[in-house]
Amino acid sequence: MKVFMLNGSPHEHGTTRRVLDEMAATFAACGVETEVMTVGNKAIRGCIACWKCDGRCRAFDDEVNVALAKMEQSDALIIASPVYYASPNGTLIAFLDRMFFAGNGDTALAGKPAACVVAARRAGTTASLDVLNKYPMISGMPIVTSSYWPMVHGSDAAQAEKDEEGMQVVRNLARNMAWLMHCIALGKSGGVLFPPGEEPRCRTNFIR
Repeated sequence: MKVFMLNGSPHEHGTTRRVLDEMAATFAACGVETEVMTVGNKAIRGCIACWKCDGRCRAFDDEVNVALAKMEQSDALIIASPVYYASPNGTLIAFLDRMFFAGNGDTALAGKPAACVVAARRAGTTASLDVLNKYPMISGMPIVTSSYWPMVHGSDAAQAEKDEEGMQVVRNLARNMAWLMHCIALGKSGGVLFPPGEEPRCRTNFIR
């Protein structure tokens, strides 16, 4: 089993990556493989609403499509971001807009557990989590929880290590996700599959 991790920070070895490394060690202890993709330092275009996506973004062939391909071979997703102005990194938001719109309903996302974590010096963490959680919530992905909101505080990786509660929370989150992944695998082996949504999909406009 494998968890795909998105690092929304532009720093490959900064605070956000330190949080992911803490989770990766816990996953390893649970027999779960991890892979990290850093997207915060990439030149990612936002969605241009061309409506040509088909499980891949057809407007721009970049790291978004790489991530979707990796998710097809993964069993769960972690989205991690630093907090900028009480919100996730803008590059990550552009990335997720395209990734989830292109992959929504596809085998890359639906039925796979997901969780979001944030890192901040001080505030804006809960607002950022609210933004990030919206993506898996509309894509049929079970949201994994922990013993508190998954946030770690610190201006750098060394400070983050001193946030004992935050680090414990993300370790608990990793263990909970590993448990759910094992439960899903057992269910699949017994013929219990993720239920497909109703088709055709109903879209109701607010203005008629």
